[in-house]
Amino acid sequence: MAPDASSVRSTERLDATIPGAFDPRTPSIASITTHQTSLSQALYERRAEYTRPRNVRIKVGTWNTGAQKGTEQDVGKWFVQGKGIEESLAGLGVSDPGEHGKGSRESIPAQEARHSTSEPTVPHRESGEVPGREEVDIYVLGLQEIVDITSAAEALRPFTDPSTANKWKASLEAVLPKGYQLVSEQQLIGLWLVIYASPAVLPQIKNVSTTSVGTGLMGYMGNKGGVTTRIVLGETTRLVFINSHLAAGADKSSLERRNWDAAQINSRTRFDPVIDSLGSSQNTGEGLGDEDFAFWFGDLNYRLHGMPGDDVRRLLTIHTKDLDKEENAGRTSTSDDSGYGSKQSSEEARDAVPMPPELDPASLQTTISSLLPHDELHQMMKSDKAFHDGWEEGPIRFLPSYKYDVGKVGVFDSSEKRRCPSWCDRILYRTRASKQEYDTRVREQEAARKHAEEMEGIDLPGDYDVNSVKNVLYAYDEDNDGDDDYDENEDPEPEPIKTKDDLQAEILLEYYTTHMRVLSSDHKPLDAVFKLQYDAVIPELKTAIHAEVAREIDRQENEGRPSIAVVVERATGSPSDGRDKTDSTFEGVDFGDVKFAKSTRRNITIANTGRVPATFGFADRPVDKDQPAGPFPPWLSVTFDKAQDKLDKPSPDDIHQYFTLAPAEVLNVELKLKIESTSSVRDLNEGDAVLDEILVLRVENGRDHFLPIRAHWQPSALARSIDKLIKIPEGGIRKLQNQIPARGEVKWSVPREVFRLTEAIEDLTERTLAEWDMTKSEGERAPWQDNAGWPFVEVRSTDGHDREDELAGIYEALDCDTPFVDAFYPETRSTERVEMLAEALITFLSSLTDGVITKSLWEKLEEALARQEKASKSASSPFFTSDDEKMTILEILATAPNHNATFLLILSFLQNIANQITEVSKPRPEDSNKRASMDMSLPSSPQAKVRRKTLSRVPEQAIRQLIVRNYAVVFADCLVKWKDGGREKERAARKEKMVGVLELFLKQD
Repeated sequence: MAPDASSVRSTERLDATIPGAFDPRTPSIASITTHQTSLSQALYERRAEYTRPRNVRIKVGTWNTGAQKGTEQDVGKWFVQGKGIEESLAGLGVSDPGEHGKGSRESIPAQEARHSTSEPTVPHRESGEVPGREEVDIYVLGLQEIVDITSAAEALRPFTDPSTANKWKASLEAVLPKGYQLVSEQQLIGLWLVIYASPAVLPQIKNVSTTSVGTGLMGYMGNKGGVTTRIVLGETTRLVFINSHLAAGADKSSLERRNWDAAQINSRTRFDPVIDSLGSSQNTGEGLGDEDFAFWFGDLNYRLHGMPGDDVRRLLTIHTKDLDKEENAGRTSTSDDSGYGSKQSSEEARDAVPMPPELDPASLQTTISSLLPHDELHQMMKSDKAFHDGWEEGPIRFLPSYKYDVGKVGVFDSSEKRRCPSWCDRILYRTRASKQEYDTRVREQEAARKHAEEMEGIDLPGDYDVNSVKNVLYAYDEDNDGDDDYDENEDPEPEPIKTKDDLQAEILLEYYTTHMRVLSSDHKPLDAVFKLQYDAVIPELKTAIHAEVAREIDRQENEGRPSIAVVVERATGSPSDGRDKTDSTFEGVDFGDVKFAKSTRRNITIANTGRVPATFGFADRPVDKDQPAGPFPPWLSVTFDKAQDKLDKPSPDDIHQYFTLAPAEVLNVELKLKIESTSSVRDLNEGDAVLDEILVLRVENGRDHFLPIRAHWQPSALARSIDKLIKIPEGGIRKLQNQIPARGEVKWSVPREVFRLTEAIEDLTERTLAEWDMTKSEGERAPWQDNAGWPFVEVRSTDGHDREDELAGIYEALDCDTPFVDAFYPETRSTERVEMLAEALITFLSSLTDGVITKSLWEKLEEALARQEKASKSASSPFFTSDDEKMTILEILATAPNHNATFLLILSFLQNIANQITEVSKPRPEDSNKRASMDMSLPSSPQAKVRRKTLSRVPEQAIRQLIVRNYAVVFADCLVKWKDGGREKERAARKEKMVGVLELFLKQD
């Protein structure tokens, strides 16, 4: 099957993964200046040295099974074994049926009498009359209506049931010669296309691509349309097989819809790119018309136009009424079943002088020739309305394939509709030469039309008639077009063509006929055998010549190829003197020890060391599907001291920024590594990820440079579970070097990090409030007076300095169990210190892998909350307010003692912070207008929308209500480990319940 996108991409970049490699598909500067060809062009020019002629026989079959039961019993018999041919009606030139065993073959009456759906319907004791078994190298079969396409359930089904196709495959594979294997399979509701190849030919088939186009209901459903397969033989010859089922009906609108269906299949069919044996893509995808040979077959549904059905039936029944006459003496003929008789007796027929079919007015070929001018397909091809762009068909010397009574050999439709027999099922083919000839004719006609329009605007002598010029330019006799070149009754000769790779190929149609003795459908199966000669690539020869050409081009281009050098800054010293510890022997960028939230920087210098300008950029890294793509990992950012190039054309997909350096010019690049995602911290802590990458610096027309990046992760207390944190002794996680015993001794009832952070925030908050109360100026408002969520919702009163180093210092103090005061600059105000500690607390709680309230605890709480809410009779209280309700929650949490203790510690901590801020924020006693004072004193509520009328009229109580509400919203997110998924409304309702729980405990009684 066709390679998927990921395998194509990795193959394309095979050479690029080797240090020093360059892309052979792009000519270098040296090759341009010295007029040398690219590698691919040079290899192409020597193709005669690695190709050899090959022959292959292809059998194409088509059959509309009409969704009849038991039709799969027949497919192997007629298609693979070549059985079911009625020689007198097949147009194969069989002179004496007796020579082929017809005397011992089952008679038509016996065959029709035993017709059933449980066994094959082809005659018993018959040997195949047409090529089959090992005589054919590639079997291509297209079936229509293997399911009931008139069923709305089937037409609108969003998937294809493989069981139906499996029955057909089993029947085929049971009779295929040993070693024949499936090449491709494609199904579109009732359409099914399958290809098998012999062991000798199978290794030559590559680049298999299948697709389908639905043109049925609404123009896109699959009850009508086409399924298509593209293969490449011997790396040189593209073959396309189209199995289609076009619109049915005998009226004009149905004919137009058939033409529309064919045009849609032609325009909407697209194949995967062709990949050669060296892994390079030759194109970006192909459509119909790009192949060397195409075969379009199926139930095209074209009818006999303007012919009374009864007349056609009468003409054709003359040729079917006396089938197996010698063996059928005394039985009612098939013509009687149709209601028509012959004017000529059988005795007269026996006594008649033999005459060539073309000259005998009573012959089958004469009858067919009289009907074919009325065939809609021939008419559409001739009038340039469908299948006119190079498509051909072999001579038709057989009866129409539609419509027959099921179970009969030659009985045309005897139902009430009495449909006119027609050649609905067809096999067409097209070569590259015929398609190019059509395209050339179209271009010439368009050029002539434009020239005629230009002539109309030129002043010519009075005796010069512009219309006569136009008449000459457009002179075309459609009735005589091609009469000198083609006779549909003449045996075709091999047609030589040039393939897309400019190699020789020939195709010969060996036979084209129906299998009249197959009785299980109202359509007769149709097949054709083509003999194809083509030049195939010999992989061993191509590989050797490719290596030879590559060495020569590489030698010629080396001197003029752009060249750059990458110089990496080396960090020195050790952690004791404040510098990162790195390995000086490492050939890349070593960031040394890396910690959470702490930026680490390194510099590299890129210099043009060549003699020509060098254009380069960082290319996308080859990564796994679950990793983010791009030139850099998410934890690395890169800045340049030079503006990127402004390109006139889009850059390749895998390079996002281009820079050009003149000879001896340099470019400085800063690489910054910073771990900010707690999910990354978890993976690094657990060893599921490492800080180890390779950057690809791609030089246009030069070789790639590979820059290894590495760093040593310092374990963090973040992104761990409470059960692990309570086992860490004094000294912190860094002291243990990430080695936490699974069954170690429990050291704390609450993670020490939570205790330290809450204690530090309480102390600093008290000090901050006291300092502000002593130093505040008239009219000055503190952060907590403007923000009810402070310090957990920051105002960012930073005085212009960056907090990154101080925040990183806080996390370092948590990991090493050192004082927080060491993390701050001396000049940092206490207000900012509180805000940073609060930010660290929220980050820490959010990173807990199990949460303060685990998923299982929350599920139990939800159930309890739902029961309590249902039992509540008070409409004025949206949340729970009683001690009994608190006890219900605490009893559930008590089943996880450490989580319960952590939850209670945080509640106590938040109550203390809220009490302190409420006390310092309440209005002054001397304010006489309490309502005005209240309106001026109320802070904003950044985390929760609160209506003023729901607040208490007592100012300090209203302030505390706002504080509690904001704290509850902030901590509802970081305390609970929610269940994954759910709709947005469900998630919002879930969070609101947790907010209610926190408010229940935080608000004052």
